[in-house]
Order: sequence, then structure tokens, then C-alpha cells
Amino acid sequence: MSTFDACTLQTCSLDLAYIQYLPSIAGNAFYLTLFSILLLAQVILLVHYRAWAFSATMICGLILEVLGYAGRVKLHYNPFGFTNFLLYLVCLTIAPAFFGAAIYLCLGRIIIIQEGENISRIKPRTYTIIFVTCDVISLILQAAGGAITSSAEDDVVRNEGINIMIAGLAFQVAAMGIFMAFGIDFTIRSNIRSPPVHTGYPIQNFSTSGQVESGGIPTATITIFIRSFFRVFELNGGFESSLANNEPVLMVLDGAMVSIGCLWLTILHPGVAIGRRWNTVKSRSRQYELN
Repeated sequence: MSTFDACTLQTCSLDLAYIQYLPSIAGNAFYLTLFSILLLAQVILLVHYRAWAFSATMICGLILEVLGYAGRVKLHYNPFGFTNFLLYLVCLTIAPAFFGAAIYLCLGRIIIIQEGENISRIKPRTYTIIFVTCDVISLILQAAGGAITSSAEDDVVRNEGINIMIAGLAFQVAAMGIFMAFGIDFTIRSNIRSPPVHTGYPIQNFSTSGQVESGGIPTATITIFIRSFFRVFELNGGFESSLANNEPVLMVLDGAMVSIGCLWLTILHPGVAIGRRWNTVKSRSRQYELN
């Protein structure tokens, strides 16, 4: 905790604050409101479609986004407040890891409902196991680094925390890059294959399932990837760098990218394609693993 926590804008220079600018009320309130609406929408979709794993990860991530932007709004009034800075830093850093997990949960099910088990490079359920594990590792590193950095009393410990956060974000970027390669490969192989033999597996809306595969998941993946890539460069320069204190860039490459991804994952929620059969698809995935 900083020795300047007792400072106010009237008694101390803004250069002594946790961030060296006053966050925009309008911009941060906009994202706070948007993520609150998306959070409510995901709760409603959870109740309706019962896609428990997908919705749980989305809801956790959106709660963190709401808390993070609430922290930024508070930083406008008190940029010296440790709690406000902690809310902003930790919540907005780790939230996209939950959205990444939601994305990873979808690909295996998309392969199954598109009847593409035989053309996938790896088994559908293996996608979830591998990439969610990577996401958990990334999340742990980012959270640990954020905690160390936020509570550091000296620059040495603070830099160690930043490096741990960078490692977590870099790991997330690498995992998501590999995931995108698998997704592109499956899409190409799916488009050039002969028409599949239909097994009678019930799909709520087959055309919408294609939109989820070709629009929602790729768009969300790319936006979260861009955001994580940006964060690596931002943190690499330290909290006092010009990039870390450039709010317009943050609003576009973090706020806007995450917003677009979450909007797509809400509008093209997997339940729209498969209805309440999320767990049924999971069961079929396990059966395929045993064959």
C-alpha cells in the first residue's frame, strides 16, 4: 500500500497517484453500464438454456468487468485510493481469462453438433481439457502477479509482480493462438469435406449453430486475443509508462475489444443453437472419447 494513500487532489500531485490521470467518468460509466446489462442478459440466458459451465464462466468474467470499471469510476474521484486501484487492476486483468474459458468450452460442442468428430485433429472433449487447463494456469499467474504488484512496498517486488502478470498474459496469448489455429483448421476441413452422414442428433437451430461457429466464437476469440496482446505490451512498460497511462488506448484495445467479444458471446449464445442440450452434447463428447 502506498504512503500516499492519505493524499487528495488538493494536497498531492497526480504524479504520485496509482495512475497518472483522472479516468473519464463518461467512458468508464459507459462500460460499467454495458457490462452490467450483459451480466443480466447472461443470467437470463443461464436460466433459460441451462448451459451451466458456459454461463458460469461468462458471469464470473462480467462480474469482474463490472467491479473493474466501478474501480475506475472511483479512481476519478480518488486516484490515490489503494482499494480503487486494486479493483481496477486485478479485476480487469483477469476477467478475460474467464471469457477465454467460455470460448474453449464451445469448440468441442460445435464439432459434435456439426458432426465433425472424424475430421477434427483431436477429440472434441480434449479441446476443453487442454485449453481450459491453460486458461486456469494463465488466470493463476495473472491473479498472483496482480496481488504481488498491488501490495508491493518497493520497486523490486513490484517489478516481480508485473513480470508474473506478463507471463500469465503471454501464456494466455500463446494458448489462444494455438486454439485459433485448431479452429481455423477445423473450419477449413469442415468446408471441404463431403456432406456429413446425419445421425439424427437434435439441434435447435442448425443455421444458427453455423453462425456461432463462423461468427460468434471467432470474433470473440480475436477480440480477446487482441486485448491480451495489448496488455502484454502495456505491462511490459510498467505502470508509469506512457502506454499504461493512455486512457483512450485502454478504452479501445481493452474496453472495446472485451465488449465486442462479450456482445457476440451473448447475442450468439450457444443455447440459441442447441437449446437446453448443453449437457447432452457434453455426454456425447464423453462417449466419443471412449470409442
